[in-house]
Amino acid sequence: MSAQSVQVTQVAWLDARETLTAAELAQVCGISSTELDELVDYGALEPVQAAQPERGFSGAYVAPLRTAARLRQDFDLDLFTVTILLDYLNRIEELEQQVHSLRAHLPGQRRR
Repeated sequence: MSAQSVQVTQVAWLDARETLTAAELAQVCGISSTELDELVDYGALEPVQAAQPERGFSGAYVAPLRTAARLRQDFDLDLFTVTILLDYLNRIEELEQQVHSLRAHLPGQRRR
């Protein structure tokens, strides 16, 4: 048997109601702390614990920020554009939740 490299990945289930430190959010989303600070300055991210010694962020930011970071890398986008992209991703998520909620109230609709 030949020697093979085995990569171990730690997986944790993240509840959107959890709070992450700035360092944790940056690491999980694949961006630097400086980039995270810039996104806060642009208003794309808002700390839930701004007055604390270390800012905390909602776990709900993880999915859209990871998507935006990936698209940033794929399309070589600047951080200001990522701010706009994050706003659109969050709006899409809100609209999808509204559609699911409205479908749940319609009688006789099949679930997808």
